[in-house]
Amino acid sequence: MKIKIIPSQLHNFTKAGLFVCIIALIVQFFPTESKFKFQFEVGKPWSYELITASFDFPIFKSDQQINKERNEILKDFTPYYQMDTSIYEIQIKKLFSDWQKKSGKLPISQNYIIRKFKSIYAAGIISVEEYNKLVEEGRKNISCILPNRFSYTIDIENMYTPKTAYEEITRDAPERLKSYDLNLYLIENLKFDSATTSLSKTDILKNLSLTSGMVQTGERIIDRGEIVTPAIFLELKSLKVEFEKRKESIQQSTIVVIGEIILIFGLISLFFLYIYLFRPRIFNRISDMLFISLLIVIIVGLTSITTRYTNSSYYIVPFAILPIIIRVFYDSRTALFAHIITMLIISFMVDNSFQFLILQIIIGMVAVSSLKDMTQRSQLAQTALYIFLSYVLMYLSFEFISEGDFQRVDWQPILYFGISSVFLLFAYVLIYIFEKTFNLISSVTLVELTNINSDLMMKFAELAPGTFQHTLQVSNLATEAAKKISANSLLVRTGALYHDIGKMRHPEYFVENQLGGNNPLSGMDFELAAGIVINHVADGIEIAKKSHLPEQIINFIATHHGKGKTKFFYNSFINAFPDKIPNFEAFTYPGPLPNNKETAILMMADAVEARSRSLTKYTEESIDEMVDNMINSQIAEGQFKDAPITFRDVETVKSVFKEKIKNIYHTRIVYPDLKNDNESKISVSNIV
Repeated sequence: MKIKIIPSQLHNFTKAGLFVCIIALIVQFFPTESKFKFQFEVGKPWSYELITASFDFPIFKSDQQINKERNEILKDFTPYYQMDTSIYEIQIKKLFSDWQKKSGKLPISQNYIIRKFKSIYAAGIISVEEYNKLVEEGRKNISCILPNRFSYTIDIENMYTPKTAYEEITRDAPERLKSYDLNLYLIENLKFDSATTSLSKTDILKNLSLTSGMVQTGERIIDRGEIVTPAIFLELKSLKVEFEKRKESIQQSTIVVIGEIILIFGLISLFFLYIYLFRPRIFNRISDMLFISLLIVIIVGLTSITTRYTNSSYYIVPFAILPIIIRVFYDSRTALFAHIITMLIISFMVDNSFQFLILQIIIGMVAVSSLKDMTQRSQLAQTALYIFLSYVLMYLSFEFISEGDFQRVDWQPILYFGISSVFLLFAYVLIYIFEKTFNLISSVTLVELTNINSDLMMKFAELAPGTFQHTLQVSNLATEAAKKISANSLLVRTGALYHDIGKMRHPEYFVENQLGGNNPLSGMDFELAAGIVINHVADGIEIAKKSHLPEQIINFIATHHGKGKTKFFYNSFINAFPDKIPNFEAFTYPGPLPNNKETAILMMADAVEARSRSLTKYTEESIDEMVDNMINSQIAEGQFKDAPITFRDVETVKSVFKEKIKNIYHTRIVYPDLKNDNESKISVSNIV
């Protein structure tokens, strides 16, 4: 049996796959190692929730306390030195041999030399560096290890350096002996034994306790608002050490991952549910869902990379770029909702999550509020400045509350706020890239498209001047109506300017471009004439695509007549051939129907403006009746069944159209003609 998947099912499968991919990617970005996510200092208030011990752990002593106790224990410690007893005999033999070679006989004071050398080498000769080191450390004696591993203690005062050994020999020596270089034969026989010394220290320090108590499971440590005392600081530091030291088992790691998946699943589900319930247009477009999801993943990924692989603060990440870009392409509520969901996810990856969340939610509000409509580049710079100022003010308020002392404020995060605010300026480049990649349209692009001095608009005004004037009037009507019902007025204005560009191809067939004379369509077959008029929609779409207009603007061209009929030719056919069944398709526009508020407004404005030009008289009653009849007939034909526009919106649009058309066609004062007699008198008086 072959399984057949219809397009709607494929669409749903794609969105489900996107949902799973987002969760999988974000889970990968979550930190894999356990980290203690609290920051604390002595004298500062605890800004987190209540902390209780989730496991037993010892309270580790402070480094200062450990060093103090360690120094006390090692105060009487004696370092170990190896004594080389063979050096004495070697140096004596060398001295006598050199003396005999030089003088031809042994020294007269041979016994004196042997006695002195023996006593000095027995006491030990140590290098000047080692001796000074022992003195600086306050040592009074050392442990001397003989070759047979027997050890004994030597008083430092009884030891010699090469210099003091020479002075000792020459003090009572004969004059002839003093003139001889005895110092050449006085070398160190005590060498520092680092291995034995280290082992001895380790053995002694085994009795040094690194802890000063225990914290039992469930024991209260600190609650929000309490000041971190030195004792509590030691408990928190000990908790941090034990928390990061504990090695999780495979079962514990699996539980952590499951918890992360549940958390992310819940938050992303809330976001998708919001889009489904309140923004169905976004939900039904895979490209829109992919775009917003990609933004969320990028921000989470940047935060993960910053915290894992750099020493910089995570505040360097331009978090506000998410609501800015979404606001430019969609709406404020969607931008703020996506920002809050993203920040909730990131809060589990950073320390001090409470302060982080408060700060980022406020920044998101500032970003959305300050960027209602981005129509100029300068607006992005202003928004970046507002965000930086908000960051600084909110951060300083937190610091003032927690520190209570201006001198203790940490100013470094302000630098990160400044860097992240500068990064926001790159949003302009990203907006352009995302527009081309995901077929989106921004306010900046719409403003550029409304420039009537562009090449396309200039050509339009030249080839079809009557139609061009018609589009200007339709644009004004539709823009005012869109403002009243909270539709995208800039999008409507732009779409209205381009909705009839198809008439550029054959402008002579349309009455607004004809300067009197015969209408070329009047002598044609009704179906053929209707086809020529209907083709201006397809021609407009073709011209728009060649001019690289966005899909959103092409949508206005395709839908501005919906599936309505060319009533002039259709009615003329019925009147001329009452007994003949017409080919309805030949007189009907191909559609599609308007699919949003903006295209629905344009359809109404286009019909009303065109009909207003054919009124025989312009009174309040005739204009009101004309507007009501045109729009009611469109409703009756089902032209707005695919557009999310309410009856209240339609009535508001009607009232706007009526008011605007009355202002356009208001009656003027009739200026009286001068009578001939009065005119001649004025002329004569002027001459005189």
